[in-house]
Amino acid sequence: MKSVAENYRYIGKAMPRMDGQEIVTGKTAFLDDLKFHNLLIGKVLRSPHPHAMIKRIDTSKAEQLKGVKAIITHETAPDWKGGLPPIRLLDRKVRYVGDVVALIAAETERIADQAKRLINVEYEILPAVFDDYEAMKPGAIQLYDDLPGNILPLGSDEISGATWATEIVTGDVEKGFAEADAIIEGGFAYDNIPNPISIESPAAVALWEEPDKVTLWVSNHKVWNNKRLLSPIFGDKVQIRIIGGACGGSYGAKAMSWQVQCYAAALSKATGQPVKVIFSKEEQLGCFILRPATRLNAKVGMQKDGTVTAVAGSWLVGTGYYSRTTQIQIAVGCGEAMIAVRCNNWNVKPSIVCTNRNASGIVRGFGGQELKCALIPLLSLAMEKLSLDPFEVLKKNFVKPGDGYFWRNAAWYNYRGIDYSRAMDEGAKTFGWKEKWKGWLKPTAVEGTKHIGVGVGVHGNADVGEDMSEAYVRIDNDGRVVVISGLTEHGTGQRSNVVKAVAEVLQLPLEFISITPGDTLVTPVEWGPAGSRGTYAILGAAISAADDAKKKLFQLAAPMLGTDNFEDLETADGIIWLKSDPEKRIDWKKVLKFRTVIGHGRFDEDFSLSNCMMSFVELQVDTETGKIDLLRVVNATDVGKVIDPHGLEGQLNGCLGSAGIDSAIFEETILDPTTGCILNTNLIDYKWRTSAELPVIENVVLETPIDSHRFHALGIGEISTSPGPSAVLMAASNAIGQWLHEYPVTPERVLKTLGKSMEKKQGGSL
Repeated sequence: MKSVAENYRYIGKAMPRMDGQEIVTGKTAFLDDLKFHNLLIGKVLRSPHPHAMIKRIDTSKAEQLKGVKAIITHETAPDWKGGLPPIRLLDRKVRYVGDVVALIAAETERIADQAKRLINVEYEILPAVFDDYEAMKPGAIQLYDDLPGNILPLGSDEISGATWATEIVTGDVEKGFAEADAIIEGGFAYDNIPNPISIESPAAVALWEEPDKVTLWVSNHKVWNNKRLLSPIFGDKVQIRIIGGACGGSYGAKAMSWQVQCYAAALSKATGQPVKVIFSKEEQLGCFILRPATRLNAKVGMQKDGTVTAVAGSWLVGTGYYSRTTQIQIAVGCGEAMIAVRCNNWNVKPSIVCTNRNASGIVRGFGGQELKCALIPLLSLAMEKLSLDPFEVLKKNFVKPGDGYFWRNAAWYNYRGIDYSRAMDEGAKTFGWKEKWKGWLKPTAVEGTKHIGVGVGVHGNADVGEDMSEAYVRIDNDGRVVVISGLTEHGTGQRSNVVKAVAEVLQLPLEFISITPGDTLVTPVEWGPAGSRGTYAILGAAISAADDAKKKLFQLAAPMLGTDNFEDLETADGIIWLKSDPEKRIDWKKVLKFRTVIGHGRFDEDFSLSNCMMSFVELQVDTETGKIDLLRVVNATDVGKVIDPHGLEGQLNGCLGSAGIDSAIFEETILDPTTGCILNTNLIDYKWRTSAELPVIENVVLETPIDSHRFHALGIGEISTSPGPSAVLMAASNAIGQWLHEYPVTPERVLKTLGKSMEKKQGGSL
């Protein structure tokens, strides 16, 4: 990492996480570790059919089982609805394999499982549709009566009433194509719908204490947003309290846990006891949300210097059986496309289609990764036609200061950030791009059947400034400080970074500062870590709160030190002094005798900044077996200022996994198109990279001050995964000398592209 030297006490320094020792010693309490009096276990009976009507459901035998406290079906469930179209928590019609049929609460897990087996359900099986294009055809099976063609409306949010961008339309595409030196048409798909499987499964504990009062303990990273989502489902009269603790990963997905929380809440309301619902790994892989499926078919115009003159086409997004966030994911994707591709003429029209599979939802890389994993390969076809270096073209076309783009709210923003070209150049130099790049569809090296190829991808996101964040900083009369924030720890160390930032402003030892748990009863509005917003938005609110508290403290101390101007003062380690006469000083405790000081900070959304990540990959393809081995990854970025070196390295090394590079190689959800069943709902068949298979990962991080907050930093956590898939597709195509059009690049797809087959000849003697 290349760093700009600054005289910070904590910022940019490698320090242990405040929760690190508890995590590694097993003392951290995750949701399943919490103890409750009279706790019941909730289980879900799920549909074995992708599309059916429940003709009859008999729960009598299960209800007679000792220890069963409640069974809820579509006939007895509260009329709670969510999503688009609004779906009932339990419906008479089931729309995917795994859809909820009944909820059971029992004294033990064994009893609940036994009760599930005793419930008798008679179904009327309906035809199902799994392919997005097939679902749109005239005469296709309809999932909902009021959604003709299974097409969902764009640009709506039933919770906030917000309107999202629905397309990328600007300029004159016909004029743009007339100005192009090369025009190509083609299609790429990023529709392998991998599950971003977190270590801790989706879970919730609910206690419905009074007719209109419920408390939920959740295992996700967006505590305040949970309350926001549940409030219109439960009704305005219901007082909802959400408590968040340690979260064993999310990768975005567990923000979509509203149904899990509703299962626990409905069972608790029915029994009057606390109920815990935790998905098994099979449920998490087979019944929880997936990444939206993308298919892009478009035409691109490009000039000889790499200028993109026009992009026009259709973007089909498969959302599964309903949508909760797909509309806004499309809106973000449209904005991110304009950040990555400086083009004056666009006409890209998205569509959202429902099918009989799991719902899609939030996955790291939200919207933009889906689109750019198809768009960058499409641009590559034009680069190939003009014999252009992809690194130079991607660098040229990434947003520059003064450029503009539409963002998710359909408003126009002028980019006021830095030029990331220097970071890209440093990344290319570290990778050795100029030496390794041999031209399109040409391997870097060949040894027998082993072909080595290289590729590059880029990603940026203006959601670094998404949504609002508030924080309070309370200075108690003993000189200690409490940060009051709804931020939940989800594995990145963000809570430790908030404490570091507040300690830096107040110049206090870290051990003098604590941070509250996420609890909507006591903490202010906080959207939660998402979109790499933690470093700009969340820290921004905490920094403002610390500044406000410091100002109020100085206003109290000023007359005690003989000045009318609080700006004449400075502080460190609980002592305040006069800048002009440092011998005049006073202890915080004397200033704060019988008094508490509270500072308030707020961040309001700002989409005029974007982060950036460029990833270079080198891989080897065995043209005999089709196997791909990832050899080396170089990530290049500029973060403005490093807040936490270890945390940053962890985020960058997280470029692998089902939310990133490995979604281009082997991680996928395999849906049986005849039954609608997901076939790899276990951690043996759902392929994961083991530690022994890790490639070399090098990270190039520059620090060019960015106009964000006093520490000039931007986060890059979410986007660290996003450039990798398109870089892998490019590298693999170059290695074998032919274009690959689908993810993941499995041995079967490699051999099929090469005109080979994995099938062994049948017959022969014993």
